Amino acid sequence: MSIKKEIKYLIIRHILTSFSYYALALYTKTIKLRLENEEELREHLKSNGRVILCSWHQRFFGGFYLPRIFDESPCIMISQSRDGDFIADVVRRIGWIPVRGSSSRGGRKALQQMIAGAIENRLGAHIVDGPTGPPRVVKPGVITLAQKSGAALCPVYISYEKPWIFNSWDRFMVPRPFSRILIRFGSLEFIPKEMDTDEFEDICHYLEQRLITGYEKADRYWRRAGHIQ
Repeated sequence: MSIKKEIKYLIIRHILTSFSYYALALYTKTIKLRLENEEELREHLKSNGRVILCSWHQRFFGGFYLPRIFDESPCIMISQSRDGDFIADVVRRIGWIPVRGSSSRGGRKALQQMIAGAIENRLGAHIVDGPTGPPRVVKPGVITLAQKSGAALCPVYISYEKPWIFNSWDRFMVPRPFSRILIRFGSLEFIPKEMDTDEFEDICHYLEQRLITGYEKADRYWRRAGHIQ
């Protein structure tokens, strides 16, 4: 890319980042947030424990709130694509610490940075089926991250009352204005530092099933009597 095009890209990126951040900040003020089961996570952090929050790519829009909820700056892996540049700029302003890389590009270096970030900051997050899927399949990086950092894994179930659903690989969801979001935290999962291949795969499958089941239960919240407008 020429210097002229690079400068133009950086200017557009800065303008879009600022606009998107303030638009999101205003947008989220219209959303009513409900938290459930965060007590174990808070207590673990208070006792200097480390935690990696785990969620599907489909629901990561709800992560806007997490730095504010815990008054922490969690680290999170963002792809090295041009789209990732923009996302990283926005989430940095929200309070996240972006680590650039993915399973397809720069993954090994990014994983090492995530391990260091989880150790230093004690709180991180991982989109376990991102950035390109397949959807609702846990990739092994999050297990290695927990092993190397000594962090517990915490499934996070983010459910929207009235989402827009996009025609993307994961059917990405965005909550409608003036609707409600449920963020439900699962119990902590402590990962052994030493495992053979079969045990490692079993843990991946177990986490995957926990997320699938937990999300199904969270989405049923809106269908219960008294929670449908």
